[in-house]
Amino acid sequence: MEHITLLIGIVIVTALVFDFTNGFHDTANAMATTISTGALKPKAAVAMSAALNLLGAFLSVEVAKTISGGIIDETAGIRPEVIFAGLVGAIVWNLVTWLAGLPSSSSHALFGGLIGATLVSVGTNGVHGDAVVMKVLIPAVAAPIVAGLASMAATRLTYRLARDRAEEDTAKGYRAGQIASAALVSLAHGTNDAQKTMGVITLALITGGVVAPHADPPLWVIASAGLAIALGTYLGGWRIIRTMGKGITDIQPPQGFAAQTGAAATILASSHLGFALSTTQVCSGSVMGSGLGRKGGVVRWSTAGRMAAAWVLTLPAAGLVAAGAALLADQGDWGIAAVAVLALAVCGVIWMLSRRKPVDHSNVNEGPAAEPAGVVTAALQAVAPPPAGPVATEPATAPAIPAPAMAEARLTDPVGAAPVIADPVTADPVAAHPHGTHGTHEKHGTKRRAKAGSAAG
Repeated sequence: MEHITLLIGIVIVTALVFDFTNGFHDTANAMATTISTGALKPKAAVAMSAALNLLGAFLSVEVAKTISGGIIDETAGIRPEVIFAGLVGAIVWNLVTWLAGLPSSSSHALFGGLIGATLVSVGTNGVHGDAVVMKVLIPAVAAPIVAGLASMAATRLTYRLARDRAEEDTAKGYRAGQIASAALVSLAHGTNDAQKTMGVITLALITGGVVAPHADPPLWVIASAGLAIALGTYLGGWRIIRTMGKGITDIQPPQGFAAQTGAAATILASSHLGFALSTTQVCSGSVMGSGLGRKGGVVRWSTAGRMAAAWVLTLPAAGLVAAGAALLADQGDWGIAAVAVLALAVCGVIWMLSRRKPVDHSNVNEGPAAEPAGVVTAALQAVAPPPAGPVATEPATAPAIPAPAMAEARLTDPVGAAPVIADPVTADPVAAHPHGTHGTHEKHGTKRRAKAGSAAG
C-alpha cells in the first residue's frame, strides 16, 4: 500500500506538472489577439487570464468525468504507472510544440498519451473506441471549422455594422469588447482544460482504490488543478502567443473581438455537453476565420499548414512517447525511476534550447517575416480586395510655379534619387550632384542660359 500511495502521489504531481504546461501552452488561446492588437498589456492580459482560468475550474466537472471514465476503462486493470507514462508523453509533446511556437492541442496530447500507454499495458479492451471517436476525433475535426465559420461571419457582420463610423469612434468599444471576450475565453478554458487534469487525478485515485469508480473529483483535486493551470497561464506561453497573434493573420481590433467571441461560445457549448475538445484548435480556427472575414484579409497558409500538421501528429506522437514510457515503467520501480529521469532530462534540454532565442512579454508582438502571398491568398484578394484607406503613395507632382519663383525650389525625386533643382532661367528640372551643383549638370545649365541669353538679345 505504501508503494501504491507513493506512486499515486507521483502521478498526482506529474498530472499537476502537465496542467502547468497546459496553462502556458494555451495562454495564447485567450490572450493572443488581445495582446497583438494592444487592447491589453501582455502582463495584465496573462494575469487576468490566470485568474479566470482558476475560477472556471470550479464551474463544471462534466469534462473531468469524460476523462476519468469515458475514454479509458477504469475497470480494465489500469494501474497508476500507466497514467504516469501517459502524462509523460503529453508533457514531452507539449514542450516540443511550445519550443516550435506551434499551438498544438494539449488536450489531444493528453488523450494520445493515455491511449498509447493503455494500449501497451492493458490492450485494446482498456480504451473505449466509440468514446474516442465521438468525444475526441469528431470534435477535433468539427470544432475548428465551426469556430472558424462563426468567427468569419461575426467579423463580416462587425465590419458591416461599423462601416459608416470612423475608426477612432469605434476603437474604445472594440477594446472593451476584446477584453470582455478574452475574459470569456479564459473562463471557458478553465471549465474545459483544467478539468482534464482533474479527470486524470481522479482516474489515478480510482485505480489506487482511494475513491469509488465514477466518483466526481474531490474538492482538493479541483482546487489544485485550477491553481496549476492558473500559474502556468500567468507565466505566459509567449512563443505561441506570437504565432497566434501575429503568425496566422494580421489581426485588427474588430477581428480580435469577433474571433474571441466565436471561440468562447464554441468552448462553453462543448463543456456543457462534456466534449473534451481542443481549445487550441477552436481558437486557431477562429483566428483564421477572422482573417478570411475581413475584406482583403490575409491568412498565412504556411503557418496554418504547420499548425494543422502538428494537430494531426499530436495524438500519435504523444501516444508513441507514452507507449515507450509505459514499456519501461512496467519493469518495476527502477523502470518508473528511469522514466522520471529521462523525462526531466528531455524537459531540461528543451528549456536550454528555448533560451537561444527567448520570447517574452517585451518582444512578443514582433511579428514574423513577411510571407509572400500564395495562390489561395491571391485568389481571395482578387475577389475581395483590401478596403481603400490611407496608404503610402508617391509624392504628388508640384503645381506649376513661375520660373523666377522656382529659382531656389528643391523638389524630391519620387523614387528616392538625388534632389532636383529648378533651372533659374528655363525652369527645367536639373538633378543636383550629391556634393553640390557642379560638374556635368552645371555645364548643361550654363549652355541653356547662354542660349536663352542670345535668343533674348
